[in-house]
Amino acid sequence: RARMTASAGDWGDGYVTDVPYIPGHYRHQSPLHLHLACLLGGVAGIAIGPETALSYLELGCGQGFGALVLAAANPAWRVIGIDFNPAHIAAARELAAEAGIANAHFIEADLATLADDPLAAEVPDADVVTLHGLWSWVGDAARAGIVRLLGTKLRPGGVAYLSYNALPAWQGALGMQRLLHEAGRLLHARSDRQFAAGFEVVRALAQANAHHLHDTAFVRALVERAERAPPGYLVHEYMNAAWRPAFHADVARSLAPAKLDWVASADLLENFSPLMLGDEARLVMQRFDDPMMRELVKDMCLTRALRQDVFVRGARRLTNAERDSALGEAMLAMLCSPAQFEFEIAMPAGQATIERDFFGPIVDALAQAPRRVRELLALPGLNRRDNPGEVVGILVGTHRALPVVAPPVEPDPGARRLNQAAARRFVRPDTLACEMALAASGTGAPVPCPMLDLFIADRLLAGDAP
Repeated sequence: RARMTASAGDWGDGYVTDVPYIPGHYRHQSPLHLHLACLLGGVAGIAIGPETALSYLELGCGQGFGALVLAAANPAWRVIGIDFNPAHIAAARELAAEAGIANAHFIEADLATLADDPLAAEVPDADVVTLHGLWSWVGDAARAGIVRLLGTKLRPGGVAYLSYNALPAWQGALGMQRLLHEAGRLLHARSDRQFAAGFEVVRALAQANAHHLHDTAFVRALVERAERAPPGYLVHEYMNAAWRPAFHADVARSLAPAKLDWVASADLLENFSPLMLGDEARLVMQRFDDPMMRELVKDMCLTRALRQDVFVRGARRLTNAERDSALGEAMLAMLCSPAQFEFEIAMPAGQATIERDFFGPIVDALAQAPRRVRELLALPGLNRRDNPGEVVGILVGTHRALPVVAPPVEPDPGARRLNQAAARRFVRPDTLACEMALAASGTGAPVPCPMLDLFIADRLLAGDAP
């Protein structure tokens, strides 16, 4: 993807190709979730119903599980996954065939050149395009190619999601990544072995109290996480030659030629500044009307290592009444029982208390069945009924609820086959904490879960005793 000097036979040109990326599902890539983020940002999203024939495109799809689980949940959608690594595409196609998912298609392509290649004719115009982490790991040629592709393939009004390593949070870790990468590169071996060699140098210097490895809490946390993270994640996070984090404003300016407007964070709670910033920091932020400056103020105050930005190709601003009406039509399903629901949440601005008199009846109602937000706000006994954005932001933003298009139905054979095939292929001791999902029928949304839950569900479906 990046055009750099490479060793003989390194067709990846500095991008990790010899170790596959970990399988995963990231809930923020769901178009239903991105629709809510747009509404919270005050712009029109993409209204999605049970029969909506949506076109979804994932760039850098890896082994394809995220795209496939969305395809299984939405038989009317057309889902396309694109990746540079032929091993990823082969694995994705095999999994699709094994599960019998016919509405997902996978393409091997170089994003640096795809927009200008005849192969681009195979890529349909998309309502939603997502990139998870990819922007941080590729060079200028690939980034420019991504922008050209978004400009030609994302429909007017379409939504784009980009997650990337963010500055200034990663500023203190630039030296750690360079040290790890350069030390590992001296070992002419597979990328996971290079990482292990480089990380040993990082670990030794951290134990020697090296200033740039020991005196920053963010870097110490990264080192601790690397001790237990799967190798497939670590080599892609740290060993790509073009690795670099980015400032939000620079990403937004890079995407401007594709006519993309930044509208919100896909991490829904980040759109509520009182939860993110203290009073004094909010006063500084409120000096600015420019959204780029407001986000920079936020980024200066938060340890926001991963930004999850939502862009729209032609944002259509909504009035408050239009926004609230659209949010009222959203249907939510609970992901926990009322007994598991916690009314205290730790936020960057401090400990936040979820109002029990307001949310208690809503949680109890959702425990019975999925409901639309307007139905929840009409429940008897609520002390107020005026803020659908708060209901969506708190319940979905804290991962206690999931946006769905309809209540679940009995799983269809495709969903069952995909869940079972994914468990067979991906469950290993080193992946049990990976973010995965179970394909669910009728809801339009995969059910987020760790890999361990996928394993348990598979064993229960196979008839094992609980």
